[in-house]
Amino acid sequence: MRMPFRKPLVVIAPKKLLRLKGACSDIEEFADGTRFHLLIEDKNPKIVAPEKVRKVVFCSGQVYYDLEAQRAKDNINDVAILRVESYCPFPFKEIISELKNYKNAEICWAQEEPKNAGAWLYAEPRLRNI
Repeated sequence: MRMPFRKPLVVIAPKKLLRLKGACSDIEEFADGTRFHLLIEDKNPKIVAPEKVRKVVFCSGQVYYDLEAQRAKDNINDVAILRVESYCPFPFKEIISELKNYKNAEICWAQEEPKNAGAWLYAEPRLRNI
């Protein structure tokens, strides 16, 4: 916006998400006063009470939909899946606030890529600091 000319925005996203109904937003989410979420909390209505959650899985991108599908298929209701939607700035405050709800849970990171190719190398020291 600060440039005297405009460049097109190119979004490189997996084609798999283009037709996935769960990856779509309602038009109300684009209204005035709404904001981009750095961290998206678990929206599973069947999840147990936060103090009974045994594991919190952090992830980002399309792997969330694979994890959610597997959790529904296996009827797992004691694992929370939190989506990190921004790496920079890393959502320290949002993660700390959300983790206060899950006091008894183990924390882990999930990604499709190998350990040395995905976001894990960037996220790991930041999650350890938290």
